[in-house]
Amino acid sequence: MKRFTFHLIFMAIFLGACAAPQADSTTPDRIVIIDALERQVTLPAAPQRIVITGKALFMIADAAYIFPAAADRIIGLGDAGQGANNFIALIDPQYEAKAVLAGDAGAEQIAALQPDLVILKSYLAETIGQPIEEIGIPVVYVDFETPEQYGRDLAIFGQVFQDSARAAEAAAFYRDKTTQIQQVVGENAAAPRVLMLYYNDKDGNVAFNVSPAAWIQSRMVEMAGGTPIWTEANLGGSWTQISLEQIAAWDADQIFIIAYRQDPTEVVATLKTDPNWQALRAVQQEQLHAFPGDLYSWDQADPRWLLGLTWLAGQLHQESFPDLDISAEAQQFYQNLYGLDTAFFETHIRPTFMGDLP
Repeated sequence: MKRFTFHLIFMAIFLGACAAPQADSTTPDRIVIIDALERQVTLPAAPQRIVITGKALFMIADAAYIFPAAADRIIGLGDAGQGANNFIALIDPQYEAKAVLAGDAGAEQIAALQPDLVILKSYLAETIGQPIEEIGIPVVYVDFETPEQYGRDLAIFGQVFQDSARAAEAAAFYRDKTTQIQQVVGENAAAPRVLMLYYNDKDGNVAFNVSPAAWIQSRMVEMAGGTPIWTEANLGGSWTQISLEQIAAWDADQIFIIAYRQDPTEVVATLKTDPNWQALRAVQQEQLHAFPGDLYSWDQADPRWLLGLTWLAGQLHQESFPDLDISAEAQQFYQNLYGLDTAFFETHIRPTFMGDLP
């Protein structure tokens, strides 16, 4: 009951964020935006030359491209890919004409593009945003880090791209899907003890990491009707490396492996041959899973987190989602949010499926 109450509170916050009013313009052309830092940003007109930059910008770029005007108005952005994949390059026919900024691009490089608006994640306000603002270029900050922030930040993008109707439509898609899942998992008394691990083998050194309690990976487990057993360890503010001994001590009912630079299916297959992993109860009970994805992993604070949540709820409570067709869910996701038809999905998206997907 406590978990279900938490989910109801979450939905109330999400609904409120989706419906949160933005400041009205006082002239026909001027736009006044309240951004993620609750700053009032006044633009003389709808921005036509937009730059998106900063670390891991593909997460906010993917959200921006939910709006049809993004392709025409975004004139520069950082690396929009993760590894070898780049979703924006795939869907934007004008991508080759856009400026691609280095990850550490400063105010001078950004100013050279003559933008009338720069979009950044809020944690970059001091390091990147302030120098840009000091030379007279307006900056709007967003987060797109948690489910609660999605409604608010979509509304901000609705103002930036002058398409509030699209913002409301996209927010409703997220709201309806999450509400449906929350209602189903709220009826289940049992909450499986879940461990979600990020696998990294950089420089040949294998490491397993867990996320902070506030991150989307932890929140996703809760929303899907599970208990993220690692969050009670009071870990730090970023990925925290843990030992195999700790993994064994937690003794999770189900373990999910995330990998960003390779197919997690291959990682799981290797782990299953390791005697140390074979000793884990979850592995013995065939509850070691490869978290899915396509061009990008579905666990991240990218628009695809909705697919990750849908899939995870089905894994944790299979009896409650007997008819779940995750491929159909993914096709609907790309159709509703990006206008990509079945032929595009079958040609460009389905072949990139990884993890435990059909």
